[in-house]
This record gives sequence, C-alpha cells and structure tokens, in this order.
Amino acid sequence: MDELKVVTIGGGTGSYTALTGLKRITRRLTAVVTMADDGGSSGRLRDEFGHLPPGDVRRCLVALSASRQMNRILRRLFEYRFDKGLGLNGHSFGNLFLTALTELTGSTEQAILEASKLLNVRGRVLPVTTDDVQLLAELEDGTVISGESNIGTRRTYSRGQIRRVFLSRHATVCRPTADAIRDADVIVIGPGDLFTSIVPNLLVNGVKEAVRACRGTRIYVCNLMTKRAETDGFPASSFLAQVTRYLGGPGALDAMIASNSEFPKPVLNEYAREHSCPVVLDRDACLRMVPQVYEAPLATFGLVRHNPGRLARLIVKVHQDRTVHGRQVEALPEIREVEPEQEEAVALTAG
Repeated sequence: MDELKVVTIGGGTGSYTALTGLKRITRRLTAVVTMADDGGSSGRLRDEFGHLPPGDVRRCLVALSASRQMNRILRRLFEYRFDKGLGLNGHSFGNLFLTALTELTGSTEQAILEASKLLNVRGRVLPVTTDDVQLLAELEDGTVISGESNIGTRRTYSRGQIRRVFLSRHATVCRPTADAIRDADVIVIGPGDLFTSIVPNLLVNGVKEAVRACRGTRIYVCNLMTKRAETDGFPASSFLAQVTRYLGGPGALDAMIASNSEFPKPVLNEYAREHSCPVVLDRDACLRMVPQVYEAPLATFGLVRHNPGRLARLIVKVHQDRTVHGRQVEALPEIREVEPEQEEAVALTAG
C-alpha cells in the first residue's frame, strides 16, 4: 500500500509538533509554511537581505530531520541564538544558515531544497508563496495593526478583538505548493496561532481553492489554549468558524480534532497569568460547521503542547474512518505513551 500523502499548513511550534509525529507515519510529508513572519531574527534578516523570513522554514526542517540523534543536535544548533557579537546578537544560527543558502542559490525555494538534502529531511518544506507581503489586522474599532509580530504581541487590548486579517498586497501560492495541497490524501491545518500562523496561509490566492479542490481528508486541529490579544475567550467553535471563513465558507473541511485533556491546576494558574486558558470544546456548535469532531486527551504539560504521537495517530484514524468506515467515532481512550521527541518541541524559539 502506498504511504499517505500528508500536507500540513501552518507555522511556528504547532507545525513542528505535528510534523514530529507525522514523519513516523509517512515519508510523503509536505510542510506548507507561512511567509508572513516579520519579527525577531527573521524580521531583521528580511529587512537587511530582502529575503523571505526563514524562521518557520527552519523549524519545519528540524522537525523533519530523519535521524533522531541528528534531530537532537540540529535542534540545538539551529535554535542556537547568539547573545553577543556586533550584528549577530539575537540571530539564530538556523536563520543565518538559510539566509546564506539563499544568497548562494539565488532563491528561497532552492535554498530550502539544498538545506533539505544537507539535513536528510524526511518529506519536504514548501513556502506558501514567494511574494513579499506583510500581514495586517483590523480591530473591532477600525484600528489597523501592521506586521505579524505586532499583531501577536500587541499590548492594547481595550480596542477589542480582531475583526479580520489581510495581506498588504496580492500574493499567489507557489505552484508546487498548490499541487501538493490538491493532491494530498490528508490535509492538516493547524495547530498554531490562529491569526498569525494559520490564517496568513489561507489569505494567499490559490490556497483555499486548492484545499477545496482536494479529494482527500481535510482536518483542522484546534489549539489547546487561547492566546491573549488574538483569541481571548474563544471556544473551539470560534477557532473553527474563522478557519472556515478564510477557506471560503462551509464544505472546505471534513473533520476537526480537539483535545479533552484535563489540565493540572498549577498549569492553569501559570497560563492564567498570561491571560490564557484551555480552549473549551463546544461540540454541538462545531458540528454545525464540520461533519465530524474527534476528541482525545492530546495535551502534554509544562509548556502546553500537543503530544506528537497521539496527534499523528488520531489524524490517521480520522482519515481511515472517512475513507474506509465512513462514520464518526466517539472520543478515543487515553494513549499513555509519549513520543521521545515531545519534550524537544517546547524549547523552540520564535523569530
């Protein structure tokens, strides 16, 4: 039997976590990453060299490294951030590595391809677009915030929630990216910051059309926690409603995955200090937007993340139920084993 062709759409640590689990299930894995990052090391390199931001590409390359031992070494190397040195302070080694490859090869796509060979990547990483765009957000009072990093870290909360996000100019999906999405057996959207990691991909012209044209299983993985200034107070249905909205309305998704983990009180208290809380699964509201809702205890604690192995196995089960059984299943029993690389996912740095 052919291995599943799986495409993930997202960015940040959410994509890293999903890819870490999925790479043990299939080698036909494609990570589609947002190109809207403009903060930290990525933003500085973008401004100074005029290249697309390397941060999300860097994380996905590390996640897809085929060797477990190499993955440990690469994570440390690629996430190493200089804390001194004129011009180096604040940069990550991985971002500098990808910038140098882009200079040598002449394009972001070729740089990613060469990096994938050097790192023995299992699968491939594709930018959603090579057009240079910025992400903007309009708040409820009409205020417009420019820049992904400003949207994700804004400190003015009295202006209300985000009304919509949009790109600074027209952007077109890369042809190989659109082809991968259309031809996928499984599309996994998320997890990740809703308005700054997930939706920016869906704003690129041709992405939602490719998702809707895909005959495979299209899954949205809901976040575990809300995020201050982005998704304050959002239940699962609000996350799903926004993803459905930017995919062009009903009919674009076949299932949603959500966690039903119980959170230890110390974890809840720690996240409450950041005005963040677990996402509540309002199942009936979600089922009005998507045919199937699957839930399982997917969270790991410390820094709250999805367990890569549990998430990957549930993604496969969702696909099997749709294509083989054609029916919805109830919540799965707890899977106790934890993937060895799960702890590594929490240490990834931004930018």
